[in-house]
Amino acid sequence: MPAHYDALVIGGGPGGYTAAIRLAQLGKRTLCIEQERLGGVCLNWGCMPTKALLHVGEVITAARDIKALGVEFSEPKINLTALNKWKSKMVDDLVNGIGTLFKANKVESISGTAELVDATSVRVKKADGGTTTFSAPHIVIATGSEPVVLPGFTRNGRTILNSDDSVTLADLPKSILIMGAGVVGLEFATIYKRLGADVTVVELADRALGDTDLEISTLLLRILKKQGIPVHLKTKATEVNVDGGKATTTLEGEINEKRNYDKVLVAVGRRPRTSTVGLEKVGVKLERGFVQVDEQRRTSVSNIFAVGDCAGAPLLAHKAMKEGVVAAEVIAGQASAYDPLAVPNCVYTDPQVATAGLSEEQAKAAGYEISIGRFRLAALGRARTVNITDGMVKIIGDKKTDLVLGVHCVSPTAESMVAEAVLAIEMGATVEDIGLTIHPHPTFAEPIMEAAEALHGRAIHIANTPAAAPAVVK
Repeated sequence: MPAHYDALVIGGGPGGYTAAIRLAQLGKRTLCIEQERLGGVCLNWGCMPTKALLHVGEVITAARDIKALGVEFSEPKINLTALNKWKSKMVDDLVNGIGTLFKANKVESISGTAELVDATSVRVKKADGGTTTFSAPHIVIATGSEPVVLPGFTRNGRTILNSDDSVTLADLPKSILIMGAGVVGLEFATIYKRLGADVTVVELADRALGDTDLEISTLLLRILKKQGIPVHLKTKATEVNVDGGKATTTLEGEINEKRNYDKVLVAVGRRPRTSTVGLEKVGVKLERGFVQVDEQRRTSVSNIFAVGDCAGAPLLAHKAMKEGVVAAEVIAGQASAYDPLAVPNCVYTDPQVATAGLSEEQAKAAGYEISIGRFRLAALGRARTVNITDGMVKIIGDKKTDLVLGVHCVSPTAESMVAEAVLAIEMGATVEDIGLTIHPHPTFAEPIMEAAEALHGRAIHIANTPAAAPAVVK
C-alpha cells in the first residue's frame, strides 16, 4: 500500500464511501480510512437495521390488524435469536457489498483511527497499535456523528440505552421510556410498540420532529396517540435510578411523577465526530463541533473537504452521499453543487412522514406569500383498500409564481412518494405542473396530484375551499 495518494477519505460511511468511489471513477488514486466497519452508522447501527426491525414490526401489526378485514392468524411469536441473526446477516451483506464496490472501482481501504498531521498528511493508528502516515493533495473528512450523551443518564447497554444498543434486541421490554421525539425517538417508539412494549415518549421542546411542518408533526402525534404511543411535549426526565433491572425515572412537565420502566432510551440528538481528527490544529474551522464548509464542501483549508453528518444538518445518509459526489467532482476539477432545499427527509413511523422543501412556517418566515393545498387519505380510494384513513399530503406553493416550495406527506409509502416532490423542487416545477401530471389510480401517489389540484381550487375528490386560487392553464 503506497504512502501517497491523490485523495484520502477519512470515514467509510455513506458520505465517505460515496466520495471514495466517485473519486476513483474520476481517475484519482484514493484511500478510504475507516475506524470501525465500512458503511458507518447508516449500514451498521442506523438506517438499515432500524428499517429491518420496522419491517418485522409492520408484518406483526398487519397480521393483527387484518382480522378486521376477515383474515385471522394465530398470535405472532418473536424469536429474538433468529431475528438478530437475520438482521446481522443483512447488515454484513451490505457491508461486504461496499467492499466489493471498492474493489470494482479500485478504491483502497484501511482500518484504523485517522488524525491529521498537517493539511496534506494523515496518521493512521491501526488496531495492533502500529501507525502509518499517508499523504495526498486532497483530503475528505467524513467522520459522521454519534448519539448525544445526556448527563445523569449513563448508558449501560442493558437498562439505559442509546440508538446503537437498540438495534440489537437482547430482550423485549414490557415498558420503555424514550427521551426525545425526533426522528430516532419516534422510529424506535414505533419499533418497540409494534413488538409489544408499552411505550412512553417525552420531549423537552413544545413540538416533535424539530423543524418539520407543524401541522404535519401535530397530525402524526395524534395518529401515534391512537396507536398507544403517547408523546408528552414540554416534558423532561430529570433523573433515573437503576435497581433490580428497573429504571425509576423522575418526569417533569405533562407528567409530574416517578415511573418505573424496563428500559430508557436516550434519543435526544446526535453530535459530530470531529474532536479527535486534529482539524483545528491545521486551521479547519468548526462551529459547535461541525465542520464549516461552502457549497462545494470545501473547508476553510482549501484542499480539505467535509461531507455528511460532520459537516452539519440535516444528518441524513442520502444528503451525505450527494455531498460525497460533490466533493469528489470538485476535487477532480468539475463544477458541482446541490440545492439544499431539494433534500428529502423521511421518518419511518406508522404511517411514514416524508418532507421536501420548506414547511409552512419556514416559507412564511422567508417572506413568501403562500398558497396551500391539502388532500387527506380518508378521501383516497387506495388507502381505503388497506383500511387506512389517517394521513395527508400538503403542498405549499408560492402564490406569485406558483413554484413548489414544499411537499409534506403523512402516508404509507411516503418514503417513495417524496421523490416526486424532490424532483419538482430541484427542477423548479410549478404546482400546476404536478396537477397536470397524470398519476396512476388507485395508488398512494395520487394525493400529491390531488393536493396540487386542491391548491388551485379544482380538486375532484374533495370539496374545494373558497381560499383556493384557480391556476391559469398553460
